[in-house]
Amino acid sequence: MPWLVLGLWIAVLAIASPFASKLEDIQRDRAVDYLPASADSTQVAEIQERLPGGEATQMVLVYHRDGGLTAADRATAAEQIERIAGAHRLTAEPRGIPSKDGTTLMYPVASTEPGTDEKARDALVNDVRDVAEGGGGLSVDVGGEGALATDAAEVYNSLGGPLLYTTAAVVALLLIVIYRSPLLWLVPLAVAGLSEFLARAVAYGLNQGFGTTVSGQSSGIMTILVFGAGTDYALLLVSRYREELRRIERPYDAMVAALKGCGPAVLASSGTVAAGLLCLLAADLNSSRGMGPLGTVGILVALFAMLTLLPALLVLLGRRVFWPLVPRYGSTPKVRRSLFAAMGSSAGRRPITVLVGGAVLLGALALGAFNLPGSLKQEDSFTSKPEAVAAMQALGRAYPERGTQPIAVITPTDRADSTLAEARDTRGVESVERGRSGDGWTELSITATAAPQSAGETATIEALRDRLDGSYVGGPSAEQLDLKDTNARDRLVVVPLVLLSVLLILVALLRSLVAPLILVAAVVAVWGAALGIGGLVFGPVFGFEGTDPGLGLLSFVFLVALGVDYGIFLMHRMREESLKGTEPVTAALTALRTTGGVIASAGLVLAATFAVLTNMPLVPLVELGFVIAVGVLLDTFLVRTYLVTSASVALRRKVWWPGSLSREPEIPVPPKEPEPVTVSAR
Repeated sequence: MPWLVLGLWIAVLAIASPFASKLEDIQRDRAVDYLPASADSTQVAEIQERLPGGEATQMVLVYHRDGGLTAADRATAAEQIERIAGAHRLTAEPRGIPSKDGTTLMYPVASTEPGTDEKARDALVNDVRDVAEGGGGLSVDVGGEGALATDAAEVYNSLGGPLLYTTAAVVALLLIVIYRSPLLWLVPLAVAGLSEFLARAVAYGLNQGFGTTVSGQSSGIMTILVFGAGTDYALLLVSRYREELRRIERPYDAMVAALKGCGPAVLASSGTVAAGLLCLLAADLNSSRGMGPLGTVGILVALFAMLTLLPALLVLLGRRVFWPLVPRYGSTPKVRRSLFAAMGSSAGRRPITVLVGGAVLLGALALGAFNLPGSLKQEDSFTSKPEAVAAMQALGRAYPERGTQPIAVITPTDRADSTLAEARDTRGVESVERGRSGDGWTELSITATAAPQSAGETATIEALRDRLDGSYVGGPSAEQLDLKDTNARDRLVVVPLVLLSVLLILVALLRSLVAPLILVAAVVAVWGAALGIGGLVFGPVFGFEGTDPGLGLLSFVFLVALGVDYGIFLMHRMREESLKGTEPVTAALTALRTTGGVIASAGLVLAATFAVLTNMPLVPLVELGFVIAVGVLLDTFLVRTYLVTSASVALRRKVWWPGSLSREPEIPVPPKEPEPVTVSAR
């Protein structure tokens, strides 16, 4: 049987090989791939693609000299703009706009050459940058929406290799420390690597078959989940397999027993994660909705590999894979006073005190969420400062009195003149220019009097949307506004779905209502505390200027779904002990003692894999990785070990209410001895 499983895996990987390498080819990181499906700005982006020439790539060339631009600087700028216009098809003749202080000259430039082809867009931006060169004190930066998209795409494209290698290295290091074996750590790591390869092929198939959005963010999270969750499942299985090898002689039989023992917990834990991630399909935000299926693919492929390929390899390698700590048949492990036994003892002595103290601590930490910085602006989304961001910052300093990136309005062609007039009369609008027409639509380009993504520009966008009935208002600033509003809407829809789906799975597994409610309440408290810690460090320590609008929803989904995993491992073992007739307090402490080490190891691995994101050059990924890593550590070392155990000890059998385990066992009544019969003598 192990050889058959190995052969089937080789065949599956051979079939998947041509498709796994194509995932990067279909990865899309355009604004429309992240925007809300129903938002105005999304409609603008989609209609722009259908206009003559297709989607326009917007750029702004920024010429700046601290002491003021010279005549030679202006001549250099004019000559470079002429070369760019001669080499590329521009939507309009570029017109220079000088700043009031004379230090800066900006040239808005737009071209429909690339259309929706991201590689062509990047080639155009890089070609413009090659032409636009400064020197001698003159700085030239190329910014604008198109340049910013190119810089972001470069970052996302660079994530794949470093993210994969860094994650694999972190997992390898932790497995070496956990297993203390020169060989054993290689087996789950190799299986996780093959799982990631297969997951990429399946993700490609989803895109081709169902049009699932694949972005740099979602594919990166899929890699993290495969290694993090997959390694967690491997740790639980290997730990149980080691136990069974001490009491069962044949490795094959020991593995069968291990799969029967921990299989239900692993299946339930992966089911909660998959169910939680699939709830993201209800999100209106394209990036969130696309992350649901890809994350689910990562979880299910990792589960499939860890319950098939990993057992087969371990059985084929035999007991020697554990060298030098080989579990001999009939041997008894050394009994040591473990950290988790000590934690369990303290929770067992004063469960209410521990429970109240932990709840107060989590509540206090959660208050830090009020210190989270405001919504993240586009130029603040990078941990470093690419050229497009430098250009936007220079524009903000030189043109504080006006907008420097266009607000796009798409209006029906037969109403274009009236829309143009209404737009010009709208408060906060500096100028309006008529653009392309086609397919029944006309594009207008509006310049606001306020700086990009400021309160004034936001008010202008909202005023335009109120006044221009039947038209769509989009552009970079409108997109950011729609992202914020849609994330708020998605939280109201997705959060209850996640809680309900996870709760139903826990009820089915644990045959109880009380235990699932405890676990769900615990992970929600962990999420609040982790966000609070983020609020305490994002601005003061990391220097971040804002918080990604999607942080709350994504961190909630991942922490609730992944955090419940450890609760399942603990409560499932507690239920096993209770079914054996073990007294409730003893069952709770035994479950902690036997699973505490595995849960701690799994938590460290998962936290470390998400912590890899904190080394990425994008602020949204850093924030997401930090909150999830901190939340997993809180869940592992505080909530599971102390709070859930304390609650179980305090409630005793009531934790399994209304299941059969919640009732006191009936004490058998010994049969009455027959009364002696007196026989009279005759």
